[in-house]
Amino acid sequence: MSFSIGIVGLPNVGKSTLFKALTKKQVDIANYPFCTIDPNVGVVAVPDERLEKLAAFSRSKKIVPTAIEFVDIAGLVAGAHKGEGLGNQFLSHIREVAAIAEVVRIFEDQNIIHTSGKINPLSDVETINLELILADLAAVSKRLEKISREAKSGRKEAILERDLLEKIKKVIEEQKFASQVDVSQAEEPILKSLNLLTVKPILYVLNKKSGGVNLDEMNDPRYSELMDFFRNNNAVWTVVDAKIEEELSEISDDEKEEYQKALNLKDDGGVGRLIVKSYELLNLITFLTTGEDETRAWTIPAGSTAPRAGRAIHGDFEEKFIKAEIVNWRTLLEIGSYAAAREKGLIKTEGREYVVQDGDVIEFKI
Repeated sequence: MSFSIGIVGLPNVGKSTLFKALTKKQVDIANYPFCTIDPNVGVVAVPDERLEKLAAFSRSKKIVPTAIEFVDIAGLVAGAHKGEGLGNQFLSHIREVAAIAEVVRIFEDQNIIHTSGKINPLSDVETINLELILADLAAVSKRLEKISREAKSGRKEAILERDLLEKIKKVIEEQKFASQVDVSQAEEPILKSLNLLTVKPILYVLNKKSGGVNLDEMNDPRYSELMDFFRNNNAVWTVVDAKIEEELSEISDDEKEEYQKALNLKDDGGVGRLIVKSYELLNLITFLTTGEDETRAWTIPAGSTAPRAGRAIHGDFEEKFIKAEIVNWRTLLEIGSYAAAREKGLIKTEGREYVVQDGDVIEFKI
């Protein structure tokens, strides 16, 4: 499955600055077979404090974190769905990612011109989302025209798809996302095959500027309107300072600490939160393996059974699965050793039906 997040936004919102900061946190892509070597792809480690603690416990020679791809997608302008600007490139690239990180500027700066001449984050969000909706409307209308002819033959699959497309078209014509359509179990595979933009989960990334005029610090009505929109739509959002992130990514850890103190920064500027929220947005969890050679985090979809989790390591772990020995990472550290955990019955032997939990330390038996 794809673990990729497409970074989108209007011009001059900090999208490229954020991507540059993220790519400074790249990991060794040789460890991640799902990743693509491409100039506009950053393979970024997911922060996880459990790894260092388990590595110290096992005296591991190396640590391998799990990772997510961030894809820097061509900038969007109004009319992208009609090919305006780099619209066609934007839309084709965004269809390839699993989720969207929508960068929205929430700071005033006369030296950085906004495309509309003024800062209005909700308007920016509405502009981008409308382009996604209109692109989906065009795709759905085209597909509906074709499948309606096939449905006249009475073929059940064609009728099912036609009915679904009609439901989707009605919703997006009201300028709503296709994700709001009620979909039956039989319709789910069809919806997935359509690869619509407005079905992809969105993380709104609010870019502020340290020492600048930030709407979230001004009790500004424009920010309040944005928060109302997020609440009304159950949106997922986070705040970053892309410029600070870029600067922090270019200095040593010692210099970074002094820099953060000088600017009174309580965290890393938000990129760590952004990465973790992106991971959660894709409904992913992490299980862990640990030993003398390495301590490693493995990415799987939430709800995965033990054999499905084993596939993350190697196909044989799924196909030849016999059982798995599982203990929670915190329990293992608290008890102090595998031997003590086993003696107290804290290491559970699970079969094919076991649903893996985030933070499970697993040893597969095949």
